[in-house]
Amino acid sequence: MAALATSTKVAVIGAGAMGSGIAHVAARAGHTVYLYDMNADAVARGKAGIEKDLRFLVGKGKLAEAECAATLARVVSSSRIEDLADAGLLIEAIVENLEIKQKLFRQLEDMVGAEAILATNTSSLSITAMGAALTRPARLAGLHFFNPAPRMALVEIVSGLPTDAEVATTLYDTARAWGKVPVRATSTPGFIVNRVARPYYAEGLRVLAERAATPATVDAILREACNFPMGPFELMDLIGHDVNYAVTRSVFDAYFGDKRFTPSLIQQELVLAGRLGRKSGQGFYDYRDGAVKPVATTESPAVAVRAVTAIGHLGVAEALLARFEAAGIEVRREAGEGSGCLRIGAARLALSDGRTATRRAAEEVTPDLVLFDLARDYALTPRLALSRADQCGEQAWCDAVGTLQATGIAVSRVDDIPGLLALRTVCMLANEAADGVVQGIASAADIDTAMRYGTNYPEGPLAWAGRMGASFVTRVLLNLREHYGEERYRVSPLLLRCAQGGSDLLSAEGQSPAI
Repeated sequence: MAALATSTKVAVIGAGAMGSGIAHVAARAGHTVYLYDMNADAVARGKAGIEKDLRFLVGKGKLAEAECAATLARVVSSSRIEDLADAGLLIEAIVENLEIKQKLFRQLEDMVGAEAILATNTSSLSITAMGAALTRPARLAGLHFFNPAPRMALVEIVSGLPTDAEVATTLYDTARAWGKVPVRATSTPGFIVNRVARPYYAEGLRVLAERAATPATVDAILREACNFPMGPFELMDLIGHDVNYAVTRSVFDAYFGDKRFTPSLIQQELVLAGRLGRKSGQGFYDYRDGAVKPVATTESPAVAVRAVTAIGHLGVAEALLARFEAAGIEVRREAGEGSGCLRIGAARLALSDGRTATRRAAEEVTPDLVLFDLARDYALTPRLALSRADQCGEQAWCDAVGTLQATGIAVSRVDDIPGLLALRTVCMLANEAADGVVQGIASAADIDTAMRYGTNYPEGPLAWAGRMGASFVTRVLLNLREHYGEERYRVSPLLLRCAQGGSDLLSAEGQSPAI
């Protein structure tokens, strides 16, 4: 099926930030849009917000004055639900309450034509449950925009059990015609983004619970070494801990207490204290007037060694060698088996594999062991997290730190925890994404697309895992699970299969017959 024609009228129920944003998008695309709310003042504020956004675009030279006026003229204010009767697409963006949404959709279903499509912007509620109250549940689907709707590209098209495939396809094509990036998902807790993103917050909170690093250090590593737009703590502060905690609780409860989604006691305490982040003035950071934001811990300058020896291949970290050479440090090579490492003065430096440095030093009989964290691009990263084995001597630590510093890398020391900061986070994101594929929530390509456009991740987690290698990611996760003894770190069957078969994560889903 094709996208809805622009002659199709669109109704948006709820004139808050999300509703008015969706109305903005549909009106820009050429549709007449009914912006409805029972509260006429809310409608007026919503339309004023649309005008403000459009005027901003005009001021930036991104929208002609005539198109601004035409778009505003297509937004029809309404506080009478009967006005929506001739709409062909009706999108609700009201309170996240299943009973209230069901009541609204029953009312709309009785009023509109049999071919009208009903859509919900819910971010967490079941589309199947929502449609259970309807006579024509096949006409209902999720159309989940991200805030702010005019600027965020992603739209999740969510099908409940009874959703007609043609309805989902029409919404997919319509979202694309509106200039959005649509992805398909099934009605499962959190859909794609709100489920796959849980480890981004959870691993940061676990690191903090173990007092292994400060929030500022974790945030700096995820931003600077991995190119995430925001670290987990500053992002939670921006979202609001009441909202972020509620989503985590919702996913945890909906998955019958799956330990992978266990909420954090630290975040619960923030919510109980009313420290909700930016909107309350305090969260992990203090946003009140005069407050000074803490910075990442950074090691003091140390002396670099003049030559390093690369033993074996460093895998994703191979680009470090060119950085050493560019800094005037001689690089020597030796053959080696297994994971490569660097001999730097008294130190042995290696990429973490999910074991603690202390355990690995004991198992490999290498007391002066220093581990470094994952970076998206070792040729460019300005910062790395390092940990040292308890057996490691001070001179070995200084040799490793000083030599990395000579290449322009700021070193942040973290306590000796498995997987450090970035590595455990990225591997857990990939693990969650892989489980989403296995469980039929979405395709591998759609999951990666959703995480890139819905959260602005620098790379899809499955593509990132593919660059690291499924066998390496699996090894990291197995080591994390062995260390903690928790179900939280169980490995996705898809990752295991790819590791064992040497297949690519983004294409592995096609190996199984459809059910």
